[in-house]
Amino acid sequence: MSTPQHPFEIKKKSKLPLIIGLVVIAVIAAIFLFKKQSADTEKQSVSNVLKVHYEPTMIGEKSLIEFANTHIAPDYGIQLEAVGVQDPIQANRAVNDGEFDATIYQHQWWLKQVSDANGFKLVPTTEIFQWAFGIYSDRYKNIKDLPKNAVFAIPSDLANQAQALWLLQREGFIQLDPKVEPRTAKIKDIQGNPHQFKFIEIELLSMARTLDSVDAAIGYVAQFDAGKVPRSKGILFPAAPRTFASRLVVAEAKQKDPNIIKLQQVFSDARITEYLKTTDDANVKGILTPVSKD
Repeated sequence: MSTPQHPFEIKKKSKLPLIIGLVVIAVIAAIFLFKKQSADTEKQSVSNVLKVHYEPTMIGEKSLIEFANTHIAPDYGIQLEAVGVQDPIQANRAVNDGEFDATIYQHQWWLKQVSDANGFKLVPTTEIFQWAFGIYSDRYKNIKDLPKNAVFAIPSDLANQAQALWLLQREGFIQLDPKVEPRTAKIKDIQGNPHQFKFIEIELLSMARTLDSVDAAIGYVAQFDAGKVPRSKGILFPAAPRTFASRLVVAEAKQKDPNIIKLQQVFSDARITEYLKTTDDANVKGILTPVSKD
């Protein structure tokens, strides 16, 4: 008996759709992986950019951060972004809250004053530079020309007032109560005043504007510069005590963060001191100086 003949034939199913599907899946997976890697790289890049605050009226601080970012930070695997906020309290709050990574605009005693008043958990770390201080006068060309009973303007905030009085003592103009730490001295702590100078308290940022109404004023060179007071009116530029050096200030909670440690290494690098000694930047030269030895 013969096998019946069927009017159709069996064909093999094509594998082309399956291959196309696999290729599409592979392409989608590759795109996803690429985007993930790009996102991870971008995230890593962003995490390595540290925001460092400077005092906007002291533009030399910004120059210093930018120098460190260009010439030093790459060696430590981080980037620095200079950020300026006019209100120093808000700048410290930004570091405390993690919005900024550090500040370089303050010495440890100003920091303590602000932190105690606001409950900030901030830590002064690396010493970076010294702000040049100056005694200026509209009326006299030499410090020796100041008469008895001359009216002296000094900063009204306690931390900088203490620094000004300590400088005047170091120069032999006054004698502070030996029982008082010089860094905490106030006008009432003056015991010896052979020239019978009279002292008035002036808000630091207003010092330059009040120069014409006093016999002499003492404050930061940068702020007299900002007030358009020529340095030729400076009658003495005394070296400030080391304890008032600027510090890299960071949040207590981030002290051990690897990038914060790198940030401290950047500002401890010997190239910072060399820059301060040799720069021709008018915003830095004679304003920000290497840290004092004592």
